[in-house]
Amino acid sequence: MTQDLYRRPASGQHPPHRADAYKSTVGRSPRKPAVVLPQTLSEITGPLLADERLGAQENDLTRQRMGPPLGERIIVHGRVLDEDGKAVPNALVEIWQCNAAGRYHHPGDQHDAPLDPNFYGGGRTRADADGTYRFVTVKPGAYPWGNHKNAWRPAHIHFSLFGPAFVTRLITQMYFPADPLLAFDPIYNSVPEGARHRLQAAFDMEGTQPDWALAYKFDIVLRGRNATPLGS
Repeated sequence: MTQDLYRRPASGQHPPHRADAYKSTVGRSPRKPAVVLPQTLSEITGPLLADERLGAQENDLTRQRMGPPLGERIIVHGRVLDEDGKAVPNALVEIWQCNAAGRYHHPGDQHDAPLDPNFYGGGRTRADADGTYRFVTVKPGAYPWGNHKNAWRPAHIHFSLFGPAFVTRLITQMYFPADPLLAFDPIYNSVPEGARHRLQAAFDMEGTQPDWALAYKFDIVLRGRNATPLGS
């Protein structure tokens, strides 16, 4: 049972550890073949997250400070699914992102874009019994990142998903549809070509709330031939 829950992903779906165009991977990627360790029950016995308490406004990044943040308010929602399209209930879903000007609320970000005192950039929620999650946030801006000449990261939101235990964490990124910067981004293009589209959210007119916020739908498939590519 444990082996099935934690079956290793197939090749050709996720980015490699080393992608030369993404310069930081050259120094941090493994230089020797991986040592495959046997999976044990310790991977699902702790620390457990089922009882993690979430604040009422953790999934609304526009209401976490003294006032509303600057930028275009958006709704990001979707479902957490398994390889057969069935719901994965109760997954703990986290996001983090830069603000509308393209700057993270972090001392390591020295981009000269303005900080927004009303935007922290992080949120959490728990998928319901149908695997559905929902966040309210602002659309992040593009920002320069120094990987190569005139390098700009496309607008994106980082996602982190936890199963029942801390060691079940998966990380990915969500991009916005038809962003022209995607064609120039080494991180996005390190993903195998046939899987890249799975990282783009779909504009959701039905989920858009009139006079309030546009909506984007981003389903996350945890494994299988339609798995959402994983990486930083």
